[in-house]
Amino acid sequence: MAPRVAAAIALALVLLAVPTSASAQMAPHDRRVFGNISDQVQRYTQLTIFDSVSASVEGGRVVLTGWVTMPHKRDDIEQRVRRVDGVTSVENGIGVLPVSPFDDELRFRIARAIYSNSSFWHYASMANPPIHIIVNGGRVTLEGVVNNNVERMLARSLAAGFGALEVTSLLRTDAEVREVMATS
Repeated sequence: MAPRVAAAIALALVLLAVPTSASAQMAPHDRRVFGNISDQVQRYTQLTIFDSVSASVEGGRVVLTGWVTMPHKRDDIEQRVRRVDGVTSVENGIGVLPVSPFDDELRFRIARAIYSNSSFWHYASMANPPIHIIVNGGRVTLEGVVNNNVERMLARSLAAGFGALEVTSLLRTDAEVREVMATS
């Protein structure tokens, strides 16, 4: 899959992930609302590779979850979602990552290691790179979409070399994302 398509899928499915079972049973109205929410979040210029936002929609009721690095991002995203036609209520469960010089250093070192690796240069040149690095209390979670399992394992390996207490990879491959899209 072309990197540009992978990035679009990554933003639509990772930043606004819907569990597979919920996605398959989502009503057409909710699916349209979800798409509009996804557009609003994608257009939010303050969202970075260090933030992660997920949403679920049922009957116009939206539940937001994830992590952001600044409190204003949490509030801004909620306001953007509230303005989407068809949204009846918003439960904002987005957490704000604590201020921590150690976490900040870990974020930047991991991002530099991943995106400066030649295997990931094609992602680094994208406006919205698909690998997100969430660091909370020294624990690292990688989220997003990569082309294949080798990239997934390499990203995790690169992230593990900086003294994090734990590294969890929630990265998906293009094939896994296509499978989820086919069932929804």
